[in-house]
Amino acid sequence: MFEVVAESGEARRGELQLNHGKVETPVFMPCGTYGSVKALTPVQIREVGTQVLLGNTFHLMLRPGPDVISDLGGLHGFMDWDGPILTDSGGYQVFSLRDNVALDDKGVTFRSPVNGDRVRLSPEISMHMQKVLKSDIVMVFDECTPYPATHHEAKSSMLRSVGWAATSKSAYDGEGALFGIVQGSVYDDLRVESLAAVVDIGFDGFAIGGLSVGEDIEEMNAVLSALVPQMPSDHPRYLMGVGTPSDLIRGVVQGIDMFDCVMPTRNARNGHLFTWEGVVRIRNAVHKHDSSPIDPNCGCYTCQHFSRAYLHHLDRCREMLACTLMSIHNLHFYHELMTALRKRISENTLSDFASRLLAQFADANRVNSSA
Repeated sequence: MFEVVAESGEARRGELQLNHGKVETPVFMPCGTYGSVKALTPVQIREVGTQVLLGNTFHLMLRPGPDVISDLGGLHGFMDWDGPILTDSGGYQVFSLRDNVALDDKGVTFRSPVNGDRVRLSPEISMHMQKVLKSDIVMVFDECTPYPATHHEAKSSMLRSVGWAATSKSAYDGEGALFGIVQGSVYDDLRVESLAAVVDIGFDGFAIGGLSVGEDIEEMNAVLSALVPQMPSDHPRYLMGVGTPSDLIRGVVQGIDMFDCVMPTRNARNGHLFTWEGVVRIRNAVHKHDSSPIDPNCGCYTCQHFSRAYLHHLDRCREMLACTLMSIHNLHFYHELMTALRKRISENTLSDFASRLLAQFADANRVNSSA
């Protein structure tokens, strides 16, 4: 299913074979939480360079529900996407509702954010729903540990996730690859214990969950530095919910293969556009008369056809087209970044390239903080 084809330091370039096609790693996965990447059609999602999408079990279970999706051919048929789909199990969404969740060792009970109904979610229910979705990559049901947490709280949460991982594997009888999730907050000993347990259970890939939930960047990097070298080298490694272009670069350098985050599309809808020279804040008045594209060196549809002035105008008028055009650009940038990283891994020149990019992004963000 997964083959490493090139290495540069700890970084790996790989090929991931899934039911709906091959994925080249390292890869960034846009979030299509409700079966849709906001403001974009499936054709546009493919044209910007997307290889694999992320959908969400929790939200799709609440609406439209498993019966509708099953009747319409699974999530691929429902949303007319013929490429691979990874589905999050719902653990993170439970984390986001934690003040209204009753948690026990077999699952969680909560009030639906849609209509207030009482809802039960467990490893078995999550696995059944992901089978209905016909996911290419299925995530085990886990508990995303809040931050901050004491060592005792983090260990209790981690052990619960390990138990749910075992139940998830026993309950899943679909065709997709099943990934385990490593928890343990910012405690190295708990992360190592969690990793050993999920490796012993046996999965097709291993994800790092419970990061980018409030800890600072130094804490996150410390967890990755301690954990990633101990993860199986012949399985894909997935860092969940991360993040900025700099986060992706640092993750790839440390040996991460897969990433997802809402940042490129959410930031686009808020007028923050990523470029190789830093972030362009299109709402600022300096762009009102600017005839240049977001990035003159970008080959995306938006940069090839529209000026900063036009995007500034659309955004100020709250035109829906602004969200579409700016999301096209940001996703194209993210995919181009991953393409560049894959190329440098194959050439074994990643270290210098990554260092230059990280310094460039840091300098640009300082200079352009109000641009």
